Formats: sequence, C-alpha cells, structure tokens
Amino acid sequence: MINDAVRNATATDPDLEAFNEMYRRYFPRLFAYIYARVSNVHLTEDLVADVFERAYAKADTLRSKEALSTWLFTIARNAIISHSRKHSRETIVDPDVMRELSPATTSVENDVLAREEQSDVARLVREFPQREQDIISLKFDAELTNQQIAQIMDLSEPNVRVIIFRTLRKLRQLMLAERDRDA
Repeated sequence: MINDAVRNATATDPDLEAFNEMYRRYFPRLFAYIYARVSNVHLTEDLVADVFERAYAKADTLRSKEALSTWLFTIARNAIISHSRKHSRETIVDPDVMRELSPATTSVENDVLAREEQSDVARLVREFPQREQDIISLKFDAELTNQQIAQIMDLSEPNVRVIIFRTLRKLRQLMLAERDRDA
C-alpha cells in the first residue's frame, strides 16, 4: 500500500514531503526506542518500517500535529507488543550493534567494561515489570517527555515521574548489590 502511494506521488507532493520530514525527524528516536526493546538491528529496522507504514496509511486519523510524536510512539509500542506476543520465547541480541553503541573509549579494557555495564543495566531492566521497562525505554531511548509518556501509557504525568524515580532507584540498588556481591 505504501509503495503504491509513493509510486503515484510526485516529488513535490505535499503529503510525501510531510511524510519525508516526519521520517527524518523521528527515525533516530523510534529506532533507539525499538532497538532498546528488541535488541536486534534487523528486527528493529522491520518494526520501524512497520511504524512508518502504519503512520502513512493512517495519517488521516491523527487529530493534531502536536500529537504526532505521541501518536508515532504509541504505534511503535503497539508494534513491539504485537511482535512480542507472536515471538514471546525468542531473544536475539546483536553484539555488533552493542559494540557500535558503546561510548568511545581509549582502550580495549575500557571498551569491554563499558559493554559489560550496558549489558548489566539492560539485563536488570528486563527483570522489571513490563510497564516499568516501557516507561524507562520511552524516557531514555526515545527521549520523550514525561507528558508524552503519560499520553502513550495512559497514565498521569505525576505517576510517570514517580514510576521513573522509583524504577531508577530500584535499578541503582540492584546494581550496587551486584557490585557488593562481586567484590
């Protein structure tokens, strides 16, 4: 459906231009959010494409331009949930991308330590209830505001703030406990 619409559109089609602008603006944040949830580059690319295809096909259902970000991340969240239901027992981690996402380091040892810490944080977050995982991912991977997260998750903004605070406190406590246990 999207291919037909793109094929029939001209380069100056305002709808296509608006879609291209939306894609350029939101692709990196949607990719980061979805990747944080599924940990696989190829699957992330497929799900992001799915999100934009759905957004293009359902553009007429968007109530206002101000709600675009929330609407896109709601579509993304639903795509992730749908995929998870279909493939609930599969977990695939792409080590090449984890290497690319690690911060620049001055030595191999620092690089290995940074990757281990990222892996530990991701592992601990995956143990939290799904709602907490979603909120943390929307906040830090998708870089959404608490208000946007509240709209996506159908919660109040103060509730989102409290959940983020408590989840980060719990994560910090778990990390400290693991370090103490390993020491």
